[in-house]
Amino acid sequence: MPESREERVILGEVVVNATLNQVWEAWTTSAGAETFFGPQCQIDPRPGGSYAVYFDLDAEPGKRGAEGMILMALQREQMLSFTWNAPPHLPNVRRQMTHVMIRLEPVARSKTRVVLRHDGWGTGGEWDQAYEYFERAWKKVVLPRLRYRFDVGPVDWQHPPDLSLDEDVG
Repeated sequence: MPESREERVILGEVVVNATLNQVWEAWTTSAGAETFFGPQCQIDPRPGGSYAVYFDLDAEPGKRGAEGMILMALQREQMLSFTWNAPPHLPNVRRQMTHVMIRLEPVARSKTRVVLRHDGWGTGGEWDQAYEYFERAWKKVVLPRLRYRFDVGPVDWQHPPDLSLDEDVG
């Protein structure tokens, strides 16, 4: 019998200067997600609804970003979960889906803790590459941009900020 292994999980956390409702709207509406997540989003905030985030608007359909992703569950101002795929340069893993869960917790009147959990990983080859890619993407790009969105303002997608050196996102 093979040895059991602990499941690989990406965990990220950030505290943002915004109310619970503001952060909820940022994650669960197209207009909100376009302020930090991607330049174009299609979000239908209901179980089974779309959770599409387009990063490369000039790419051909199927290679623009998180296309065809589905919202799995929502608990207003507390939790949302959705399917996720790998970037186009990892085609074998891109055809499959992993799972992202976002939990929100008020820290103070105008501060909210965001905890991200990304699981459902295979091992070896493209799976390892995808895991490494998202370890960086969530912690060094997406969560810092969420904080930036509330500290500075919406991301200018023509000139997005480079927040990769931000050490406060875990």
